[in-house]
Amino acid sequence: MTGSGILLVDKPQGWTSHDIVARTRRLAGTRKVGHAGTLDPMATGLLIVGLNSSTRLLTYIVGTDKEYLATIRLGQSTTTDDAEGDIVDEAPQDAVSAVTDDAIRSGIADLTGEIEQVPSSVSAIKVDGKRAYARVRAGEAVVLQARPVTVSEFELLATRRLPAAIDLDVRVVCSSGTYIRSLARDLGAALGVGGHLTALRRTRVGSFSVEDAHPIEALDVASALVPAAVAATTLFERFDLTEQQAIDLTHGKRIHVADRENRGGEPLAAIAPTGHLVGLIEFRGKEARTLVNFPTDEIATA
Repeated sequence: MTGSGILLVDKPQGWTSHDIVARTRRLAGTRKVGHAGTLDPMATGLLIVGLNSSTRLLTYIVGTDKEYLATIRLGQSTTTDDAEGDIVDEAPQDAVSAVTDDAIRSGIADLTGEIEQVPSSVSAIKVDGKRAYARVRAGEAVVLQARPVTVSEFELLATRRLPAAIDLDVRVVCSSGTYIRSLARDLGAALGVGGHLTALRRTRVGSFSVEDAHPIEALDVASALVPAAVAATTLFERFDLTEQQAIDLTHGKRIHVADRENRGGEPLAAIAPTGHLVGLIEFRGKEARTLVNFPTDEIATA
């Protein structure tokens, strides 16, 4: 069986995130596989997959910021706010032609920073225990509440004016929980012509880049696996343990570090002298306790 670690997968268009997990389970020979953040079937790009005990890292990866490349089409609105839905409204050609470059830049600026965003009604958000998209497919009217998100960068890369639409290539850096298709919808609405997403590629999750990802069709798990210790020290500051400290933490004990002050904030990745990831720890004063333990039989080291 494959050891613990994460895989950086470049998801192709048409695959669901669950499809990637199912394929990975077969390739890795383990049922304990999860992913750090759903990508819609239409989207491509970085999907981080955790194997075995490294699935415990996924909670922390999910919360990191994301970077996307996307194409927004102004002039058409759809039922899903992306190209997979039915077109429900098309703006007159003269209205689309009247949208100026300055207006587009201003609309993008208004959607940058800390904003309140209403997720798409066909999102995976649960409403009374049931996914929003499932309720919509069942014919129910779903109204989701706005939620705070942060769009730290919303960059216009290119503008293409078509006879009855405007295509915008953009780059977005945003907090976890931000919906890029909602940005497309809201930009189109602000400009008075409607809008939806026609292409989406996730290029970064936290410190992990799609440039280091592997295509699922040719994935070799053994060679592509990022060891648990490497993944953890990419996410968090590394803390090197003595042999006794590693034993104590493994047995649920706290460790005392005389020359360590409580810095608060993020956990630390506790690494044994062997290079194995013992766990994620936090300091309180000069004492550290384990937040998340990792098995001592990890075969991947850093």
